[in-house]
Amino acid sequence: MLLELAQWLAQDMRGFNVFTYITLRAVLATMTALTISFVFGPMLIRWLAAKKIGQSVRTDGPQTHLIKTGTPTMGGALILISVAVSTVLWADLSNRFVWIVLIVTLGFGAIGWVDDWRKVVYRNPAGLSARSKFFWQSVIGIVAATYLAFSISAPNNEKVLELVYHWVASGFTMELPSKADLIVPFFKTVSYPLGVFGFIILSYLVIVGTSNAVNLTDGLDGLAIMPTVLVGAALGIFAYVAGNAVFSKYLLLPYIPGAGELTVFCGALAGAGLGFLWFNAYPAEVFMGDVGALALGAALGAVAIVARQEIVLFIMGGVFVAETISVMLQVSWFKYTKARYGTGRRIFLMAPLHHHFEQTGWKETQVVVRFWIITILLVLFGLSTLKLR
Repeated sequence: MLLELAQWLAQDMRGFNVFTYITLRAVLATMTALTISFVFGPMLIRWLAAKKIGQSVRTDGPQTHLIKTGTPTMGGALILISVAVSTVLWADLSNRFVWIVLIVTLGFGAIGWVDDWRKVVYRNPAGLSARSKFFWQSVIGIVAATYLAFSISAPNNEKVLELVYHWVASGFTMELPSKADLIVPFFKTVSYPLGVFGFIILSYLVIVGTSNAVNLTDGLDGLAIMPTVLVGAALGIFAYVAGNAVFSKYLLLPYIPGAGELTVFCGALAGAGLGFLWFNAYPAEVFMGDVGALALGAALGAVAIVARQEIVLFIMGGVFVAETISVMLQVSWFKYTKARYGTGRRIFLMAPLHHHFEQTGWKETQVVVRFWIITILLVLFGLSTLKLR
């Protein structure tokens, strides 16, 4: 929005041309989102408290968490508002990647909002049923994955339609260009063709999987939001490189015209996340709830797909991956041993993984900060793939 205004003003005052730089607009989006969070955060927290929209804490979790009962939740709405407003203000609104990522983010946020609203306002512990939640996640994930399969391979939406037509006319056998291949980091020329169906399946798994992984991680004050900010900021760098013909060629990455504009979105996400952390740091004044966790995870997944960095996302989001695997192992082993021996057994003292460390004697703040440190190391390792090939 403001980019169009700056371009119009630049016709008479050349100084406004500075706003055409993606890097500047990414910084401004970060500052805008941070300001929105600081200004409206206290008002949202007061409103949530007045409406008694408070967190219900699981009784089978750590007993130290029971004091958090009633803490305002659904604060993720503040993140979504900050991200959406900042992106609309500073991004190029003619960019198709900006819109698909925004739609995915807000779509998953809507799913989380319904789930939280039913749990907290209607006092329904089940919230949105797991089947319904997964169904709507799948709908959004498949639609987004299908669009991205062709939009990454084509320079504009007209070409996207042509590509879809040729794919159908070929009997669904047409291969996608090499820029849609799965890139293996640390190797100059190693990538794997996915085909249309392979691309759609992988992208769907990345979007839905990352969304649920962030949601599982969101169990301690500040635990999920800081890794999200770090990974999101790093993905913004990858998106900028992918959208720059010179840098992408130099660093041996596929050139995706328009991908660089997602740097503005990632800047907004980082600013909104840091603003939310101001209120979510221990002891938390507000929790993000599913409305924030599901949306942020899906956003990370969508940006990683456009930047062609699915494996790097897996590396940088190692904390999210470990949390998810811990739950999968715990549940699977418990069911297996219960069926085999009559009594369910556990691998971890408690899942997700952050609760296991709490049970071993780590304080909540120790778990959170140590997981942050691990994420910083993993993000730096992921960024090193830009050059180490």
